[in-house]
Amino acid sequence: MIVFGVALLAACTLIGVYLGDLLGIALGVKANVGGVGIAMILLIAARIWLDRRGKLSNGVKFGVEFWAGMYIPIVVAMAAQQNVVAALTGGPIVIIAAVGSLVLCFGAVALLSRFGGRSHAGAQAAHAGAVIEGEADEIAPRREV
Repeated sequence: MIVFGVALLAACTLIGVYLGDLLGIALGVKANVGGVGIAMILLIAARIWLDRRGKLSNGVKFGVEFWAGMYIPIVVAMAAQQNVVAALTGGPIVIIAAVGSLVLCFGAVALLSRFGGRSHAGAQAAHAGAVIEGEADEIAPRREV
């Protein structure tokens, strides 16, 4: 069932946020340090562990993969909660670091898109549409690239 995948994500998120808070306390920072990242690592580890033991049904796999696809919006929402005004009072180094990381990310995307191969995801996209519409019975097998 898909709800078990969501429950697995919720458990990993709670544990990750708790560990991120503990890491923040250990580092002397009054913030959660890496809680969402820890949660995603736990989710990946739990998925692999369940898959190796044969306990990962198609519904759980679909729920986990759906939320893994939502990772970037979750991270953006978590980052929006940070206190930007307090960060900017830290001086100009914060702005320099932000602009520098933005330029590096744009450069990396441009470089990867230039040298990367074309993706042939037409069949996978069609299968994803069938899954969303409820017309597919199973998850499509992965193909080697």
